[in-house]
Amino acid sequence: MANELVINVTPQETRVALLEDRVLAELHIERTRDRGIIGNIYKGKVVKVLPGMQAAFVDIGLEKAAFLYVADVYGGMEEYEEMGFLGMEMANDLSPPSQIQDLLSEGQEILVQVSKEPLGTKGTRITSHITLPGRYLVFMPTVDHVGVSRKIREEKERKRLREIAQSLKPPSGGIIVRTASEGADSEEIKNDMEFLLQLWGNIQRKKETASAPSLIHSDLTLILRIIRDLLSPQIHRIIIDSKEEYDNIISFINTYMPKQKYEIVLYQEKEPIFDAYRIEMEIDKILGRKVWLKSGGYIVIDVCEAMVAIDVNTGRYVGKRNLADTILKTNLEAAKEIAYQLRVRNIGGIIIIDFIDMEREGDKEKVYQALEEALKKDRQKINIFKISELGLVEMTRKRTRENISRVLGESCPYCEGTGFVKSKVTVCYDIFREIERTASEFGGHSIVVEAHPDVTDLFYEEERSRVEELERKLKKKIVIKAKPGFHQEQFNIIEV
Repeated sequence: MANELVINVTPQETRVALLEDRVLAELHIERTRDRGIIGNIYKGKVVKVLPGMQAAFVDIGLEKAAFLYVADVYGGMEEYEEMGFLGMEMANDLSPPSQIQDLLSEGQEILVQVSKEPLGTKGTRITSHITLPGRYLVFMPTVDHVGVSRKIREEKERKRLREIAQSLKPPSGGIIVRTASEGADSEEIKNDMEFLLQLWGNIQRKKETASAPSLIHSDLTLILRIIRDLLSPQIHRIIIDSKEEYDNIISFINTYMPKQKYEIVLYQEKEPIFDAYRIEMEIDKILGRKVWLKSGGYIVIDVCEAMVAIDVNTGRYVGKRNLADTILKTNLEAAKEIAYQLRVRNIGGIIIIDFIDMEREGDKEKVYQALEEALKKDRQKINIFKISELGLVEMTRKRTRENISRVLGESCPYCEGTGFVKSKVTVCYDIFREIERTASEFGGHSIVVEAHPDVTDLFYEEERSRVEELERKLKKKIVIKAKPGFHQEQFNIIEV
């Protein structure tokens, strides 16, 4: 598979696209005005402890206090001077359940790391289990653990890497061996560990002198995070349109991956880089609610506050043999497209997929396996359950940042995110009711109705008889005026 990283840099934003066989697979966007804070480490101050929620609010210097759940609190707070994320799951396994009021108190200063950025109406999520990711390893100062990425499947290589990690593990702290370590020699991995230990020492020293709240450590820029986390032998080329960032990438690779050889290209053509690689066109597509399948079927993606609902339809596809085969083919095609859309749009949380109902059990299994196989390309943690009797698939996808539609868009100010506005007929009838409601207050002989042109067309055409009937009833002249600048639901009723 020929994979490429295409990077577009402007003063206002940075965009990184991962292309797999020339197809957009992932899109990452970071804007200068609201640069991401995930991974940042802060010295914070506890402002409120909530025993009823087993959580606390911590001031880390942002506009809103961050949310700290009890499972994300490092139990050995008194040992914080020596130690400080493997994650909530491991934190739960390592210590018995504790009460938030026994671990934290208002005014207490603690070292925390952002684990989830604000998502929709949810605030920043933080943890006191610090993780420091390097190229090959992740260092976790607060846990005693050695693990190897599950994506490294060969048992011999897993054993080799585990032994290297065991030899490098400090007395206090844990290590996770990252997927990028596969094939790396022990010296490269050792250098990575030494860098992470030095970084942790710097963080500890800065914490001692800093006041709360304050930023202690900022994660890498988007470009360098992508280079650190995504760069692998499967990515053969990096194309970037900024000379400054081009130099930064070369310096970063020479420092942290000196033995790896990558083709790094400085793009200098007149045509914008995302236009040249047909990425701009794909970005417009992934903002759409409906996605057409090659067969003529389609899927509909609805992002709600609590979950994401995906519906599969046959659309224009009528098949060639029988209904069951038509449904199976549509569902199989939809399974692959859904996996792709979840990844490219960065959709996370609870996801419900409504496949077209299948009578044959074998067909259900084929569709489930196709979905499961397609999801293997995704780097995020996914839990998926078998197709239910109603043809539904329930799954979760780890969410740490906003999906692309929320990054690039905002709720419609007219429909307020519902996706609907009142129909022209409904607005027309609203106007009739409002005229009757207020006509008695008017002493003049005429009433002027100002409305959107599409609404006024209804008055002149289909509802003309109703207007005349109302004029006779009220003994007033009704004048209809089109206002092109009005929203479809907007109207004015004025006495003349």
